[in-house]
This record gives sequence, C-alpha cells and structure tokens, in this order.
Amino acid sequence: MDLIIGAGVTGISYANFKKDDFLVIEKEQEVGGYCRTIKRNGFVWDYSGHFFHFQNPEIEKYVCKNIDPNLLLRIEKHTQIYYKGKYIDFPFQKNIHQLEKEELIDCLYDLFTSYDGDVSSFKEMVYANLGKSISEKFLIPYNEKLYACDLDTLDINAMGRFFPKANKEDIILNFKAQDDSSYNSHFTYPKTGAIEYVNSLLQNIDCKKVAVGEEILKIDTRKKIATTNKREIHYNRLISTMPLPTLLKKCGIEYPTNIFSSNQVLVFNLGFDRKGVDCWNSWVYVPEKEYIFYRLGYYDNIMDTDRMSLYVEIGFPENYELDKEGLYLDKVLRDLRKMGVITSQELLDYEVVLMKPAYVHISKNSIEYVENMKKELSKKDIYTIGRYGSWTYCSIEDNILEAMNLAKSLSD
Repeated sequence: MDLIIGAGVTGISYANFKKDDFLVIEKEQEVGGYCRTIKRNGFVWDYSGHFFHFQNPEIEKYVCKNIDPNLLLRIEKHTQIYYKGKYIDFPFQKNIHQLEKEELIDCLYDLFTSYDGDVSSFKEMVYANLGKSISEKFLIPYNEKLYACDLDTLDINAMGRFFPKANKEDIILNFKAQDDSSYNSHFTYPKTGAIEYVNSLLQNIDCKKVAVGEEILKIDTRKKIATTNKREIHYNRLISTMPLPTLLKKCGIEYPTNIFSSNQVLVFNLGFDRKGVDCWNSWVYVPEKEYIFYRLGYYDNIMDTDRMSLYVEIGFPENYELDKEGLYLDKVLRDLRKMGVITSQELLDYEVVLMKPAYVHISKNSIEYVENMKKELSKKDIYTIGRYGSWTYCSIEDNILEAMNLAKSLSD
C-alpha cells in the first residue's frame, strides 16, 4: 500500500494516478491544503489567491471534468503595479514608458549600462539583467516584501520560469506596441472557489481511503511504519507532500540548520458592502514599503459580483512573532484607504489565514541538498513531492504533473 501524506492538490492528484492500493491521511479536518475555500455571507474566499494557469490542455480537462461547466470562469488576467500614487501595467520593466520622464530616462540609462559585479544571487541577477533603476524601483523592493529576506541569499533561478523576463528589445518595442503577455495571461477559476478543483479530483477516487484529522507523529523508515495520533500504519511506499524539513524530523533524520528557510504570509480576506473604483484588475502589486502588504487581489472583479471582495497578502520572516490580528487589520484598511481602494465602503466580514510556510527560499545549498535527499529517501521507498515536499517554486499544475509522473514511474 502507498501511504500518501497530505490531502492537498498534490496528494489527491497522486491518488488519482495511482493504480494500486493507497491511503491518504490529512492532519486538518478537511481536505484541500492551501486550496481550501471559505464561503460566508455571500462572499467566496480562498486561503489566498489560487488561480490555475493551465498550460497543458489535457491536465486542465482532467482536473475540471467533474466541475459544472457553468461554474467555470475563463478569465483574461489584468494586473498592475501601484507605484508612487499611480498604476503602472505589469510587468514593470516592459512598461517603464508609463513612468515620469526623469524616471524613464534613469531606467533606460541603467538598462544599457553594463553591470560589472558578480552574478551569483537572485539580487545580482536582477541588477545584471535589468539595471539599477528598474531593479530598485520595483523588482527588489517587491520581492523583499514577498520573500521577507535578503535577496542575496536566494539562488539566481529562485523563481525559475515565473520571473518576468524581458530583453532590451522587448522593452523598447513595448513603448508603442503594447505586449504584456506572460505564461499566465489567462486563468481558470470556479465561481465557488478553488476547493472545486480538489473536489473534482476527489470524485475520481474512493473517498473511504482519505482520512482527515490524522497527523503523522513519527516514521520508522526501516520497518516502514508511520505512527499517527490515531494508529500505526504499515506501508510499502510513502508519498509525502508535507514540508521536506518536517518529513525529515518525523523520520529522525538530522539536517543542517542553514539549508531550509521560508517566509510566512498573513492573508486578509475582506468583504465590503459595495464595489470600489477598480473594476478591472485581477490583482495589484504594491512594492513600496510604506504599505504593509505586497499584493492585493479582487475576487469581485474576477467573479463579476456587486460587492468588493479582496484578498490582501503580507509577508513576514518565518520566525517573526506576529502581533494581534486587529493591529494588522487596522493597518491594512488604513493602507487601502491611502491607495483609494476603499473610500466609504463598509467592511461587512473578514477572514484571516496564516500560511506557514508560504514561499520557500531557494538557495544553491538548498537545491543541492534537496536533490541529494530525495535520492536517499527514494532508496527507503519514501518520495517527497509538491511545492513544499520538493522545496521549490512552482505552479499548482506543476504539482499535478509531478504527482502524475511519479505515479507512472513507480507503476512502471
């Protein structure tokens, strides 16, 4: 039997593609992981903004096959950056012509000025590719707010294909021929929230083989026994989607303390009595440090509802001790008013979610260590997958593909 730890998208996907016997265990009282959805007072909120940017039509068809087509929205993404009191189209580097003249000149000059420093970190890569001005106006401050760390500690490819690239020719051509296309120019979203993806996948498997409210306490890798808060489970193979450092602790495996780090993200889902002025954007990036959040998103614009419904994300270092919830809510509402997002709207309801870990910090050391550890664990019939199991930056579709490919390779 394959024991699958975690009933999020990755774990449920593996169960979909697994042909033999399996058992999924989930420590929370419900399935979904970070794709859970809150429905209250007419508002639909996810744990944070989870919009599936399907690249593979077959995966999209499979994931959505049990969702009522009338519930599925196909959305053209609209995103902007709030910078110095005005909105700049995303990506920033392709839209510097929307800046004030002096700032545009600074960006162009630095873009064509050679970078003569080392290029061995994420921050240095940004400077080398896009110059000082573009880097310091948006890319560095935004990612510092997002990752809540020194960007010099991250690997050059910490964001992989998700880093918004643009060469000099693209930037100049965009001055007259607007082209802000990206890997996620469109996305799919169910009117009733991201949990519908998970529910759709669940319908393909025997739900009696999914146990919630059951947490792994320790794993005996030699005897292949997992001890939970309810029982001992003998397994043939163990498929883990829990954060890799947590898995190693459960297995009694020691690891260097400087290998794994991440941030935590505090998410405020906010429901108001009526619409705001922005009826267009899917989400907005906020790089300036005077605002507490790094991004806000509009559920009401995506779902075309008549009341403003937002998610707002705040990044913190992983060991930062958070203050009282109300203090952050006051700061969020203050900054939303300062931006003009809310004026006289009344807050009707809100939900706070803490994602910990949220974004993992990918360094040269972590890349090498994770690769080696996954090989060592596989020798013990333990396979660690997913964003946190593989300790990587990826899309939800990537998680599904990883689960599918692992199931296929093991069955072969």
